Amino acid sequence: MASAHCPALFLVAPASGQGKTTITAALARLLTRQGKVVRVFKTGPDYLDPQILEQASGQPVEQLDLWMAGDAWCQQKLYEAAKEADLILIEGAMGMFDGTPSSADLAARFNIPIAIIMDVKGMAQTAAAIATGLANFRSDITVAGLIANNCSTERHRELIEEALPDSLPLLASLKTSDEVALPERHLGLVQASEVADELELRFSAGADWLEQSGFSGALNGFEEVCFESADIAVVEPLLTNIRIGIAKDVAFSFIYDANIRLLQAMGASVHYFSPLADDCLPEVDALWLPGGYPELHVEALSKNKPMLAAIKAAHQQNMPILAECGGFLYCLESLTDLNEEQYPMAGLLDGHGAMRGKRGCQGMQSLPLPEGELRGHAHHRSRSHETPEPIAYGKRQRHAANGESIYREKQLTASYLHVFFPSNPRAIAAIFNPKGILNA
Repeated sequence: MASAHCPALFLVAPASGQGKTTITAALARLLTRQGKVVRVFKTGPDYLDPQILEQASGQPVEQLDLWMAGDAWCQQKLYEAAKEADLILIEGAMGMFDGTPSSADLAARFNIPIAIIMDVKGMAQTAAAIATGLANFRSDITVAGLIANNCSTERHRELIEEALPDSLPLLASLKTSDEVALPERHLGLVQASEVADELELRFSAGADWLEQSGFSGALNGFEEVCFESADIAVVEPLLTNIRIGIAKDVAFSFIYDANIRLLQAMGASVHYFSPLADDCLPEVDALWLPGGYPELHVEALSKNKPMLAAIKAAHQQNMPILAECGGFLYCLESLTDLNEEQYPMAGLLDGHGAMRGKRGCQGMQSLPLPEGELRGHAHHRSRSHETPEPIAYGKRQRHAANGESIYREKQLTASYLHVFFPSNPRAIAAIFNPKGILNA
């Protein structure tokens, strides 16, 4: 088994909202500005943070999740990154021990040292106590130090540093800065494509912010981590000559790059189109309508009658279609936005969608489809009603209650679930090429 060595750092926090993405993006930009190749990964099924981190680093960003993607897949991706990078950064999700598997589980599995990011506003020695507790909660992780975010003064820094044990150094103290904070909306960060120019200003300010703290110098002391290659199954050419149309614009953008690469590895050609701007579909054999923010563009989507008619015609002609979350809402008869305005949608499936403010659903689930079981996750703040009887329900990772409803109408497969295609390539091939898979 081949191996590659590369310094790596896992950036975690005691909770969400501590500044992980802001600091990870700023560090990626600072090191990139210094001429280093930085490969960044994001823990868990996140779409928005990777967009930000990709722009900051200038390199592709992968999602790592031991449950959704699998141990071998994560191992191989880290190995491939280690072969080309000067440094690997991994941004955790939620709190460092939250979830099963957690960020700490991933760090422990691959022996990656951890830096704890903590918003220390309103506390001093208590921040040291919390960080010490996190560092010693498990014996199978290595914590390299603490990054104190929103550390207001030099005296504030001294109080925290003096309270830390020698085994837990203060890697950096970062003063509050409105210039580096990343823009947000109801499902998390704003998509990078919508605010690319603004992000450049914030990345530059963030790099200066970290450089002034001396944090980049602390990275020089990290030892290299050994990453080994994994035994990954060879991808079968089950989608040879299949043309797949993929909705992609500001309304539909929740697309794992790993999904695209898998489709192409199986022989498919991908053809992007915009449900917002285009008036016809490309010449394709199947469609993928991924998630995104259709609720923010619902009026424009509804007014694009030629595209709605084209998608409905494709469905009536029995074209295979996979619709996920926002794509599922687009397939319903109507969608009601956050202003409680209702707009007609494609009408491929009976039922209506409506946004519901801050309440929503999220979590890891598997999809028990006739083609095979896939893995993915739900993350939405809308509801659907008056829909048909589902063919199945998502299976929650750690709860017996039914997960998201899964619908099948002709060759449309629709649900709120976002699917990670590499979790079962053969099942994905069967969805997009049902006739071909029967003959394979």
